Amino acid sequence: MSDLISIKNEITKLDEKKDRRLRAAAVALPIGLSVVPATILFVLSFIFGTTPPVAFLFLVSALITLIGGLIIGGAGSIGTLMYRSKWLKEVRERAALNGIKAKDVEWFSNEMKTEEKLALKEIKSKNLLLADAYQETLASRLTATRIVKSTKKELLFAKRRQNKLKYLKSAKVEDFKKEIDRDISNLSKIKLEADEMLVEAASRLQMIEAASRRGTELAGNEMALKKLTARAEQLPLALEAAKMEEENRREIVQEIEAEFDKSENIESLEE
Repeated sequence: MSDLISIKNEITKLDEKKDRRLRAAAVALPIGLSVVPATILFVLSFIFGTTPPVAFLFLVSALITLIGGLIIGGAGSIGTLMYRSKWLKEVRERAALNGIKAKDVEWFSNEMKTEEKLALKEIKSKNLLLADAYQETLASRLTATRIVKSTKKELLFAKRRQNKLKYLKSAKVEDFKKEIDRDISNLSKIKLEADEMLVEAASRLQMIEAASRRGTELAGNEMALKKLTARAEQLPLALEAAKMEEENRREIVQEIEAEFDKSENIESLEE
């Protein structure tokens, strides 16, 4: 089952093709709607502009078409880029569910540091094996960073719900408090492991950069890389499982709150 989910969440050739088309459309729209028709009208002014008024009419039409096409094409290009930005965010979120893969690192370039981009480009030009190791470690670093941010957010929500339960009166409140405490504990463990993975990945990135500058290999470090890769694949799944439990618990707490409010309203009416 997890293998099927992993395949479903991977970035496919269709995603790559769609991204290329969206980028091409963003560039082509202003040109296609302004320069091309304006050029055609300009050429036609020489062919059919036998008299000055006719030639002037073609030239004015070409100018109006150029300006109007630039405005409409520019608006279309901006709309396309906005849609692409939203779509890319969805693709990244989907791909990150099972841990970011080395082959997908370029899709997360907006989350990479400038020095990481430069280092990856430099290492690729020198040593492809080291470049593969750098990409793999960079994928782990990106995954760890995402998990740290996500767990911080989930921990904040869990603690808020924990505080809200203090004011509820229900037979099940104590059970929910225990469950939320367990969720907070699980999320804290995930965050701690993600923090450790982040430190390991950052250290390994520096090692690979140093090895690239010295022109040496990273013999004997394969196990460390495998460990990072395994964490990058397992932690997102653990975080998603914790999120699902939190979501279910949130719905139950909301139901209890609704029942509590309802009982309070009935008591006030009776009084």
